[in-house]
Amino acid sequence: MAHIVIIGAGTGGMPCAYEMRERLGKTHDVTLINAVDYFQFVPSNPWIAVGWRQRDATTFPIKPYLDKKGIGFIGQPVTRIDAEGNAVETADGQRIGYDYLVITTGPKLAFEEVPGAGPEAYTQSVCTVDHAEKAWQEYQKFLQDPGPAIVGALPGASCFGPAYEFAFILNKDLQRRKLRSKVPITFVTSEPYAGHLGLGGVGDSKLIMESAMRSNDIKWITNAKVTRVEDGKMFVTEVDEAGQPKKEHELPFKFSMMIPAFKGVDAVAAVDGLCNPRGFVLIDEYQRSKKYRNIFAAGVCVAIPPVEVTPVATGAPKTGYMIETMISAIVENIAAELSGKPTTAKGSWNAICLADMGDTGAAFVALPQIPPRNTNWFKMGKWVHLAKIAFEKYFLYKMKTGSSEPIYEKYILKLLGVERLGQ
Repeated sequence: MAHIVIIGAGTGGMPCAYEMRERLGKTHDVTLINAVDYFQFVPSNPWIAVGWRQRDATTFPIKPYLDKKGIGFIGQPVTRIDAEGNAVETADGQRIGYDYLVITTGPKLAFEEVPGAGPEAYTQSVCTVDHAEKAWQEYQKFLQDPGPAIVGALPGASCFGPAYEFAFILNKDLQRRKLRSKVPITFVTSEPYAGHLGLGGVGDSKLIMESAMRSNDIKWITNAKVTRVEDGKMFVTEVDEAGQPKKEHELPFKFSMMIPAFKGVDAVAAVDGLCNPRGFVLIDEYQRSKKYRNIFAAGVCVAIPPVEVTPVATGAPKTGYMIETMISAIVENIAAELSGKPTTAKGSWNAICLADMGDTGAAFVALPQIPPRNTNWFKMGKWVHLAKIAFEKYFLYKMKTGSSEPIYEKYILKLLGVERLGQ
């Protein structure tokens, strides 16, 4: 009997636990470890930040649902991974041995790389439900005394979708409150152009995003390196194509939400030979650590090179479809090894995203993620807004029922017509 330990109960870790249990049956033990005792559906956080969702609508306690599937659960932060000794240690002093370790921790949020950035300083975040609730608290104060708002992404960011989502959701919420005329919105991003998304653009994303921002009176600054943030002021160096300073901006604001750069979480980054200098896990084509053959990793915590060099550093995003295929590959490869067979399953480096924009939305498909692509597609419409709501409800349902059904493979690809587009 083998013991499979999964670290991180997010949109990768929870499905991994369910899929592992279904694939392996009761023959082997599966334990999920998470820093907190609840699941949070991170894609809904921009809605929480403007009061369109409440915390209890997008979170739930993990243990009761895993108990039903015979999956062990420990709600404690992992403080150390003893890769040589095949064990992990948690904040409450437990030491849990494993035969296979799956790392799905997500990222550490590197706000410290820009002085004054982050919820503990002067900008808000939607990267966690706690951050989104803090943003909602600050937003309610802002509504009493509105003024300039800044939304965007800090240098080194790789997750640009939520920044665009929040800019348009903020715009729509202010319109509904009849306050939009009092709030100049500026989108500040490290991308070389609007709609780059860390992917070198997808289809007509540049033209479409620029048009959408113009239509909604959102100004933008690209190739923007935020150097520091003070109370009510953001200092931005705009660079040229060679990365040389082009213009210095001192932008006033009364409310700001900025997506940070990511790094690997401390316990993972500290393992000798496991990660790159940023703390992201180095994996082979089978999602396996290049040094430790019984450690696998998926999602935001894995090392993926940028799609291209940009004047201000940007990273490549890890979207839901990519994570779903990574998880399935890991489950199949561990099952194969336990049966004495070679590992053959591979994850997909394809990018698919549904982004809400208030009462409309944007969807993109990049197959593969790194150009040249077989499918390079970007569309907008109200149907995306409705699809994002449906996706939220179904994913939460799936996590509560313990289903291992592949959402992207079964529903999202068909919704977007990828089969007809030539996947």
